[in-house]
Amino acid sequence: MRQSFIIGAFVVAMAVAIPARAELKFAYVDVQRALNQCDAGKKAKADFQSRVESIESKLQRQQDEVQALKDEIEKKGMLMNADQRQNLQDKYADKLKNFERDYKDSRDELQAKDNEITAKIVHDLAEVIRTLGERDGYTMVMEKGSILWGAPGIDITDQIVKTYNATHVPIGTLGGTGARSGGSARSSSFGSSAAKKSTISK
Repeated sequence: MRQSFIIGAFVVAMAVAIPARAELKFAYVDVQRALNQCDAGKKAKADFQSRVESIESKLQRQQDEVQALKDEIEKKGMLMNADQRQNLQDKYADKLKNFERDYKDSRDELQAKDNEITAKIVHDLAEVIRTLGERDGYTMVMEKGSILWGAPGIDITDQIVKTYNATHVPIGTLGGTGARSGGSARSSSFGSSAAKKSTISK
């Protein structure tokens, strides 16, 4: 709410600062929807989901092995001699430890991959937004999540998606990867902010 109020106050301040004859032209973009609907986002989401399913399958097998050992200890442990029981308990402890480690590592790996791919695609979307904003004479293009309300007529998300799809470039390469002056720095800042609130896994 505080962020939306600040943005609203900023827009009012801009309107006052711009000469009366200047035409104010605003638009907004639903970054998460653009991420979901652009070709790069669809491919990234499919690849990510495939990776998730592969990891889940591996972890399920490990979990089943751990559970089987636990069941064996509970059902047959009392019938074993001390050495046999201890060996089985050690094996169970090792399997459980490996499972817990792999689960954490897999979760961290998926989160890192999600963040990486999302950031690259949102960077490209930010470059497209900047380019279209300058070309079409927009006073400001805002992110939908940062405004309280916007008329459907000023939603240019579909146009952004169509333009981005037409570039056919590797993700994260629009506008170059190095820091440049002017608009590129602004789009980079926007991209970083939007990427924190967006995800290919959503």
